[in-house]
Amino acid sequence: MTYRYGQYHDGPDPLAPPYDARLALDELGDAVLGGSDPASALRDLIRRGMQGQRGLDDMLRRVRERQQEVRRRGRLDGILEQARALLDTAVGQERAELFPDPSDDARMREAELDSLPSDTAQAIRRLAGYDWRSAAARDTFEQLKDLLRRQVLDSQFRGMKDALENPDPAAMQRVKEMLADLNQMLEADARGEHTQADFDAFMDRYGDMFPDNPANLEELVDALARRAMAAQRLMASLSPEQRDELAALMQQTLSDEGMAAEMARLSDALRARRPELDMASWPGETMTGNSPLDLGDATTALADLADLAELEAALRQDYPGARLDDIDEAAVRRALGRAAVDDMEALRQTERELERQGYLQRNAGKLELTPKAVRRLGETALRRVFADLPEGGYGDHEQRDAGQAGELTGATRPWQFGDEQSIDTPATVRNALLRNAGAFRPPADAPGQDPIHREGDPPRVQLSAEDFEVGETERRASAAVCLLVDLSYSMAIRGTWGVAKQTALALHALVRSRFPQDSLQVIGFSNYARELRETDLAGLGWDMVQGTNLHHALVLAGRYLDRRPEHDPVVLIVTDGEPTAHLRRDGSSWFDWPPAPETLELTLAEVDKMTRRRASLNIFMLVDDERLTAFVDEVARRNGGRVLRAQPERLGEFVVKDFLRTRRAHRR
Repeated sequence: MTYRYGQYHDGPDPLAPPYDARLALDELGDAVLGGSDPASALRDLIRRGMQGQRGLDDMLRRVRERQQEVRRRGRLDGILEQARALLDTAVGQERAELFPDPSDDARMREAELDSLPSDTAQAIRRLAGYDWRSAAARDTFEQLKDLLRRQVLDSQFRGMKDALENPDPAAMQRVKEMLADLNQMLEADARGEHTQADFDAFMDRYGDMFPDNPANLEELVDALARRAMAAQRLMASLSPEQRDELAALMQQTLSDEGMAAEMARLSDALRARRPELDMASWPGETMTGNSPLDLGDATTALADLADLAELEAALRQDYPGARLDDIDEAAVRRALGRAAVDDMEALRQTERELERQGYLQRNAGKLELTPKAVRRLGETALRRVFADLPEGGYGDHEQRDAGQAGELTGATRPWQFGDEQSIDTPATVRNALLRNAGAFRPPADAPGQDPIHREGDPPRVQLSAEDFEVGETERRASAAVCLLVDLSYSMAIRGTWGVAKQTALALHALVRSRFPQDSLQVIGFSNYARELRETDLAGLGWDMVQGTNLHHALVLAGRYLDRRPEHDPVVLIVTDGEPTAHLRRDGSSWFDWPPAPETLELTLAEVDKMTRRRASLNIFMLVDDERLTAFVDEVARRNGGRVLRAQPERLGEFVVKDFLRTRRAHRR
């Protein structure tokens, strides 16, 4: 036996690792954080595709290119031109034969030729019984009839033109038998008497006439109906005169071959199974090519254009309830090839796996991000921040070694369930050796002795749960962190809302992974302020209201810090404008522009309270505004905090760096 190895081409790699939906979620998250809802973000992701994977937009572009290629194939009236040319040639050859003959019979024949109708079909019908004097003319006329026979049948049955390449009466008789058997099979199926075995027997006998190789009767009917609809579109694409002439040619050809009745039976059976064939009118197509097309090739071109039009509509996905399952895989394969089918399956897998792996869920028919997805977005945002930090500049990069909960002291203690400190390996192994020091070791030939470990082999260390010890660490000071994020409409106008949400999620991920002893509260403020949970951040939109109520945000932050007096207070403020609203005594919000003196006084009063709590206010300015600059400078003067002018695209880097700097300062 011989074996041959090569690249696998028949679909996706069967040995590929399981699909990882996290990369898709990261790209999806960028759109969600920018303000899109998860359903729209998923549609956009599927439309544009991902790295190494084509999306629907690319497939749509290729489908439109294929449509242009098909339209450039040629003209639809080619069969009429070919038939007229052969007819004129035959008549000319006959005239050349008759011209030298002075007899009355020759003149009578010339008169008969002169009286031929201009309609090609009628002229062929008149000449069907004509006794040709010229052998060359007779051969040309037979060539014309053979051309019409093959092309008319090819317009109904794709590939029939090749099957009838040689004008063999036995081959034509076989076509008639195929038509009769096909009609009988369709009628038996209508009565409920058809079986798959009947179809298999039919294909064993006539399979060479059906190059699409249908697997069952339904697939065969689909192919025939598709061909019939293309033929109707062909008729609709011609002028009325051309349409009448072609219809007469086809009817004349089928009648001459004795197949008109069987074709009528087939047409009736197809219409009974596919009612759409009875549509009163079909849209015509405009071809841009110059070369005349055979009738079969023209029908194939219009069938291809119909398929491409349906595929284009499905790929646009712009109708209510659109789903990727609406896209016909067979149509994708015919139009774009096997690779496009694999790309389509990858897109479907993206949608399925995001739900199966717990990143997306449907709530009352609405697509939502799960808490697991939100945590992943925060971790991704944090990784991006760390990737932008100067190498070695601020430390606390992602690591899995000891020290996350404090510096090691050198002491150890027994491990307890739930401990997250690193295992002290030397102490653990030492405990196991001491515990097993007096254990009895059987001789080499003792029954039950492990044959692998013989006398003289080094002893094995068997660990048990009580042997494990963990390294003690210094207690790290806990911090209560308040991140105040501006939700006003100006954040959306300036395009800073998405990066603000990414920053908040990154800070959540940083606190959860590096500083689990810390607590974090994110507060959003516009005309009012409110607490924002991590799971709310991803889908949160900006507020289309007037007012930047930093006063209310500082009130909520102060309450949060007061409930945690043992924590070091850390307050970070992200804004693009000065305070323009404050909370009144009755709990309502007051807005004024320019800011009312009372707004500034109440806001600065809360700043002073933060100062008395020993909470430094670090403000990240997203715009260089004169009024905002004057306000934050006053805050810095009163509180001693820092003012950072952050470029929006580097906001996450600025906030995380400042938080890490603050945490190191508190640790000292």
